[in-house]
Amino acid sequence: MVRYRALKTCAAALLIALSGASANAELAVEIPSVEKLAPPDPYRIYLSDIAINHIVDGRLHVLDGKNMKYLGVIAAGYAGQAVLSADRSEVYVATTYYSRLSSGERTDTVDIHDAQTLVKTGEIVIPPIHAQSLHYKGTIRTSADGRWLYVLNATPAISVTVIDLKARSVMSQIDLPGCWILLPAESVSNRFSTICGDGTMLTVSLDDKGQAVDQQRSAKFFDPDIDPIFIHGEQDGDTYRFVSYGGDIYTAHLGAAVATFDPKWSLLTAAERKAGWRPGGYQLLAQHNASGRVFVGMHDGAKAGSHKYPAKEIWGFDLKTQKRVTRAPGSNAIALAVSKGDKPRLFAYDGVTGAMAAYDASAALKLIGRMEGVGVTPTMMELH
Repeated sequence: MVRYRALKTCAAALLIALSGASANAELAVEIPSVEKLAPPDPYRIYLSDIAINHIVDGRLHVLDGKNMKYLGVIAAGYAGQAVLSADRSEVYVATTYYSRLSSGERTDTVDIHDAQTLVKTGEIVIPPIHAQSLHYKGTIRTSADGRWLYVLNATPAISVTVIDLKARSVMSQIDLPGCWILLPAESVSNRFSTICGDGTMLTVSLDDKGQAVDQQRSAKFFDPDIDPIFIHGEQDGDTYRFVSYGGDIYTAHLGAAVATFDPKWSLLTAAERKAGWRPGGYQLLAQHNASGRVFVGMHDGAKAGSHKYPAKEIWGFDLKTQKRVTRAPGSNAIALAVSKGDKPRLFAYDGVTGAMAAYDASAALKLIGRMEGVGVTPTMMELH
C-alpha cells in the first residue's frame, strides 16, 4: 500500500509539471497546405473516368505508374473529355455543367489545370454542344505546336470547336457531317483529319485565324459494312494506325491535304482466325514508337457484339516484320497505353475488377505490378 501511494504521488507531480510546461509553451501555427506532386515521369497516368454511377461528377484520376500509387484527382464534370497540352504543362478538360446539377441551364467550358499541382488555373467558355460521350483519345486534341485545341461536338450533328489556346478564345466551329474523332497532323500544325462513316477520311486545313480554308476527302480505305475499324488510333508523327473488328491493321498518313494509306495487314494466322481470336476493348491499341511495337487486346470465341470484350490476352507485334513477338495474359484490359523511353511499361485497365496492371514492355511482356480499386467506369488513359 505504501509503495502504491508513493507511485501515485510521483505520477501526480509529473502531471502538474507537464501541464505547467504546456501552459507556458507557444504552440506552432499550423497552416493547411496541399502536398506537391513529384515531377512527372513517363509513367504518370491520367485516367479518364466518365463515372457512369455519378455522371455529373466525372473524374480524371492521376496515378503514379512507377510505384502504382494514387496521386490525385481532377474534377471532370458531366462527360468531361481531358487532354494534356503539347508541352505537358497543362491539362484541358472539355466538360458540361448544369445550373441544377443534372438539369437547368447548360454551360460548356474547357477547364484549364496545372499538370504539376492539378489546381484549376482558368477556363474557356465554349458553345454548349460539346459531345457528351465516352472519352476516346480523339474527342479532344491539341495541335502539334500547342496553339489549337480541337473539341468534338455532337447535337447529334458532328462538328468541331476550334480554340486558340494563346488567346484563350473560341475561333470557329467546323461541320464534320458523318465523321467522328479528331486526328491532328504532326508536321502541319493547322491540319487535322477525321474518320467518316463511308470508310473515307476527311482532312481539314485551317488558316491563322482558325477558320477552315480547305477540306479534302480521301479514297475509301476500309469497308464499314464488312470490317469496320475501331475509332481509337495510335500516332507516330503524321502516321496513325487503327485495328479493325476482324483483326487487320490499317495505316494512314495525314501530313498532306489528302490522307493516304498503306495496305492493310492481319494480326491473325488462319488458325487463330478460325478459333475466333479478335481485338476487343475501347482503347485497345497501344504503340511504342521507339521500338516499333504495337500492343493489342485480344479475345477468343469472338461473335457479333464482342468487339468491346475485355482482353483475354495482350499480343505484341513488330511493325517492320508485321509478326507477333510477345503474348501475355490480358488482365481483362479494356484500355491500353505504353510509356515512352527505353524502359517502356504497358499499362492495362482491368474493366472487370477496376484495377490498373503494369507490364514490363522492354522485351517479352511481363506483369510487374497491379493497383486495385481505381475508378468507376474509365475507358481511356493518357501518359505523361
